[in-house]
Amino acid sequence: MLVLPDRDAAEEAAEALADRYELDEEPQLVRDALAGEDDAEDAQWLLVVEDPDGRLSPVELDDFAAEWDGWREEP
Repeated sequence: MLVLPDRDAAEEAAEALADRYELDEEPQLVRDALAGEDDAEDAQWLLVVEDPDGRLSPVELDDFAAEWDGWREEP
């Protein structure tokens, strides 16, 4: 799972990730509102990546997320 700062970054990252790594399924975007916040400006976006074959290395995903000022978290 990649955590990205906003929707635009998440959408761009989802498209780039699918293209760069030729994923079988498009990554899923999920809005993650910060605790106690209702404002969309205060939301992070999660990019859920299914990789059942383990083709993506954690280091590659860390570097990839950093391109959009994000980071990788274990689910």
